[in-house]
Amino acid sequence: MNILEKTKTIKPVLHWQTLIPLASLGVVFGIHRLVPVNTRYTVKVLPYFSGLLLFLMAAFAAAALAGVFSPRCRNKLAFKAPFLGVAFLLLGLYDLITIKLNLIPSLYFPAPERVIAVFLTDWLFLLKCLAYSLRLLVGGFLIGAALGVATGALIGWSRRCNYWIMPFIRIIGPIPSTAWIPVALVIFLKPADASLFLIALGVWFPTAVLTSSGIINVRKSYFEVSSTLGAGALRNILSIALPAAAPSIFAGIFNGTSACFLTLMAAEMIGCKFGIGWYINWQRETLAYPNVYAALIIIALTFSYLIGIQLKIRNRILVWQKGTIRW
Repeated sequence: MNILEKTKTIKPVLHWQTLIPLASLGVVFGIHRLVPVNTRYTVKVLPYFSGLLLFLMAAFAAAALAGVFSPRCRNKLAFKAPFLGVAFLLLGLYDLITIKLNLIPSLYFPAPERVIAVFLTDWLFLLKCLAYSLRLLVGGFLIGAALGVATGALIGWSRRCNYWIMPFIRIIGPIPSTAWIPVALVIFLKPADASLFLIALGVWFPTAVLTSSGIINVRKSYFEVSSTLGAGALRNILSIALPAAAPSIFAGIFNGTSACFLTLMAAEMIGCKFGIGWYINWQRETLAYPNVYAALIIIALTFSYLIGIQLKIRNRILVWQKGTIRW
């Protein structure tokens, strides 16, 4: 029997784990519909949470059906199903203790339907704020990462540069970027320029330190062989030192990404007049906490997406290390 005949004999299979998210959503939907709203809950009840649950139930039912015919889709969904099921149950629990039982103050802990309403009514302004923040974030990140790799390469390769630059890194680097906000607002005329500087500073330090550490740990025999074949210092750095230190460089960039997000939020809350951080501070002052939670969700999703992009870039660049280190 050849491979083509074997593939024809494969029968559709339904993995029971793929039904866990659908079952959790069904439980949450049933509780949401059957349990009455607490009489002390004075905010107008909206239908958005029920609509979201129905949409998710339809989506996961389609995914489970697709998994019957696609082993790859089935395995991927089965792996994530327990976590998703618990996450949906926790969301249902939050809905229960807010709008149904009113156990926590609704002003500071809005029901899920209030947060969903923000996405439906204020989505355009949220996108504008996100675009402004991403412009600062990407600009500061690229500047900080480039300077961090360059600085790390210098102090990792040259003893003289290490002697003169490393003391400044040890003194300035550990200071949180947010601590430089008053100084940056004085030096730079525009708050946006100050935010750009602070973000770059937050990325620069971990990238520089881990890049230098990676280059220092490269085997000296590599450079000896390369120099014997006629390579100069620049060629050794670009062709041997940086590629060998790439795992450490990416580790520094990942740490810098988290630092630049924290710096961006703090800088926008203090000096800028636009952006997601400014939006959160503005809505907090007006006690519009559904808008605050909506902005926090956007920040979490954006950060997760950017880290995912960085991981894909790392996996493509470091494909030669796959199988030798744990990803």
